[in-house]
Amino acid sequence: MLTEHAQPAILTVSIAAYRVLSARGIEPAFVAGHSLGEYSAHVAAGTMAFGDAVRIVRRRGMYMQEAVPVGAGAMAAILGLDADTVARACEEAAQGEVVSPANINGAGQVVIAGATAAVQRAGTRAKELGARRVIPLAVSAPFHCAMLKPAEARLAPELRALDTRNPRVPVVANVDAEPKRDAASAIDALVKQVSAPVRWEQVVRRLASEGVTNYVEVGPGTVLSGLVKKIHKEAIVCNFAAPDDLAAVEGALASSKFEVRSRK
Repeated sequence: MLTEHAQPAILTVSIAAYRVLSARGIEPAFVAGHSLGEYSAHVAAGTMAFGDAVRIVRRRGMYMQEAVPVGAGAMAAILGLDADTVARACEEAAQGEVVSPANINGAGQVVIAGATAAVQRAGTRAKELGARRVIPLAVSAPFHCAMLKPAEARLAPELRALDTRNPRVPVVANVDAEPKRDAASAIDALVKQVSAPVRWEQVVRRLASEGVTNYVEVGPGTVLSGLVKKIHKEAIVCNFAAPDDLAAVEGALASSKFEVRSRK
């Protein structure tokens, strides 16, 4: 599925799940999201309306797709290598093309993105530097790298034109792992996020430093739950993607602070 269709679909499922939790009195003290999930986080925090978010993420997906022809860009997950060494592999393999860390996920997992050949070269170099595995990812565009700058430029004025409000709870942003407490800084972070790496490990560590102990992954999948468990080992982590998950979530939330997230 092309990302312009996948992004609004995932956001819709995530917010539907969030609204079920909200109706049960389960509300977050902090929110964050991985890439697209940051938009779900902002809907949950009241920064933007759901309808506006659906429209803007469709445009986001379209602009990302149009910035790089299908096949010209790629992404790959590097396992078993620290972020600095992955960055070194990218620098040594670039040969004038774009390739860089795109998702710094923690737990020895860094996703790289860029021109297809450069990503392949960086993967080979990463193995030489000690990576355990290099896994090519099935994506329709090379997210969170400099090749997406044209998409960022197109999306920026539309994001800044949205009717926004200061978030009800802090939203910890991908670009700098800082809590955004006002609409202007929140939108600025979403603009930069298009071509900047997702610093997920830093996001989780910041949440932990703020006293967050319980995390709820809202929406399809459990990838982030696994990452959080590895980054914040003392955390209580659960996910809510279907009605059958509700009892487990309610049982797990013994703490007053928890986080609502969604992924790309």
